[in-house]
Parts: sequence; C-alpha cells; structure tokens
Amino acid sequence: MRNLKDQSIINNLEAVDWNTPVDTFTKMFYDQNKNQFWIPEEFSIPLDLPSWNKLTVEERDVYIHVLGGLTLLDTEQTEEGMLHVAKATDHSQRKALLMFMGAMEGIHADSYSTIFQTLASKSDRNELFEWVKGNKNLQYKAKSVVTYYRELEKDDYTYIDLAKAYIASVFLETFLFYSGFYYPLYQYGQGKVMQSGDVINMIIRDESIHGVYIGLLFQELFRDKLNEVEKKAVYDFSIELLEDLYANEVEYTDSVYNKIGLSADVKAFVRYNANKAMMNLGFDSYFDEKDCEFSSIVLNGLDTKTKNSDFFSQKQNGYTKAVVTPLEDSDFVEILQLTQFN
Repeated sequence: MRNLKDQSIINNLEAVDWNTPVDTFTKMFYDQNKNQFWIPEEFSIPLDLPSWNKLTVEERDVYIHVLGGLTLLDTEQTEEGMLHVAKATDHSQRKALLMFMGAMEGIHADSYSTIFQTLASKSDRNELFEWVKGNKNLQYKAKSVVTYYRELEKDDYTYIDLAKAYIASVFLETFLFYSGFYYPLYQYGQGKVMQSGDVINMIIRDESIHGVYIGLLFQELFRDKLNEVEKKAVYDFSIELLEDLYANEVEYTDSVYNKIGLSADVKAFVRYNANKAMMNLGFDSYFDEKDCEFSSIVLNGLDTKTKNSDFFSQKQNGYTKAVVTPLEDSDFVEILQLTQFN
C-alpha cells in the first residue's frame, strides 16, 4: 500500500447509511426522485410536427424562446445551484439527494435540446442561444440566483448565507421557471404539441419536489440555527428578492408574450407560483389570491386524465416503469406535517 503523506490531514471518511434516516423526510424524497426518473428519449417529439406546423410564426417563436430561457436556468441550476447547496448541506443522505436533483436539472436542459432538434432549424437554434446570452432579463434572473450560490464558496460563509442560497433555489424552482412553463402548458391544454408538453409536465413534476425539499431544509435551518434578529433579516431578504425578481419577470414576460396577447395571464401565473415558493419556505403568500387567477387552459395543461400533479404519485402520462407502493391515509398526514415544518 502506498503511503500518501497528506492522508494525515484528512479525517476518517464515513459511508452513507440509508438504513439510519437523518430526518423524517429525506429518504421519502430520495425514493420518489428515483421512482420518477426519466429521460427525454422516452418521448416521441416528431409526433408534434403536425400541430407545430399549424402554429403561427409568432406562436412558434414564443414557444422556442421560452424554452431557451428555461435551458439557461436549468444549466445554472445544474452547474452552480445544486452543487453549491449540496456541498454546504450537512449529512450524506441529503447531499446524495441534492446531487440527484442536480443530475435531473441537467436532463431537463438536455430535454429542451431534444425538442429544439425536432422543432427548430439549426440556424434558428443558433439565433436562440445568442438571444439567451444577450437577453438582459434572462441574464439578470440567472445571475441574481447564482450570486447567492457563489457566496457558499467562501470559507467563512454563515447560516444566513446558506439560508439566502436556499431561498434563491426555491425561488428558481417554484417561481422563476414558470414564465417559461406557461406557454407549453397553454398549448398542451388545447391538445397541441403534446409530446413536448408531456416533457414539460415531467420537468414540472421534478421541480415541484425540488422546491418543496429545499424549502424544508430552509425551514429547518430557519427554525434551529437563526436567532430572532437573523430570522427577521432573512425574511426581509426573501421579500426584497421576491419583489426584485418579480419586477424583472414582468419585463421579461411583456417582452416575450405581448406579441401574442398573453402577458397579463402569464404574470398571474407567475404570481401564483411566487406564492407557492413563499409557502415552500414556510412564509405567508405575498400576492393577493385574486391577482393569481390564470387561464383554465393552462390549468388543463397541468391536469390531464392520464396524470396526477401530486408529486407523490406514480410517473405520469401512462409511463409505468416505476413501481410505487400505494399511498395510505397516514402518508398524507405526514406530508401535511412536512409542509408545515416550522
């Protein structure tokens, strides 16, 4: 055996033991992530071509551009978000789950490219990625979130820094993606571009459990690690960040959706999901409920007969590779308790 002289500075390493839970929820989320694992090759995007070709030029342009924006956010969540959050989070089980989520973010980005490969020409794809690189609103929201992830690179980062990174991640997963998700759901709810809509629904299923899980980690830290002064500062930060990112979303939404007359409804959908993000953090909703009423067409895109939007159900859209133990009444009691963590 080689004698590596620097081994003395490394503490004894531990193997993760999944048979000894670190909390009441991580193993459940880990199992659910495994059960709903999927890849874009399981969907037949070419079947979308007949309905795609019936869309107007403006409609196709919006569809492709919102997916381009989603690709940027998923790329950063893969390369920056889950990586930094996992490294800063205690316990091997939690780290493993967060890294699994990071891998799924990479699959989401890959999925958009699968859709582009079929629905967009090479020149259109080249133009799209240049547009993403130069769009001030997309760059602003991606950089805003990444800023808080990179604070965790410091050797002396604090619990407040970690709390801010958790908040930024929950906002990304539960709020910032949704201006992009809106339009594929809008078409899907009308029975158009269905294979791509199936992919989007799978991505939304993933993002929903990512937002809930990281929200639980935040609530635990908020409850156990912060004093009252720090709690107020972190809450105030969440409101300030929400307001700043929402103002940017309004500009982005107007710039993309005005030409097809959907901006007002998209913004209602964004407000609805911003409230969900706040609830994932254990805070009260920010926007009035009456300002969060969005099109029933989009709601239909989230609620088809072949799938269940509850993230504790089996894979959606008739895809039955996963084998999931049936839920009992007690499971729903436990889930309710988890979402009221603090």
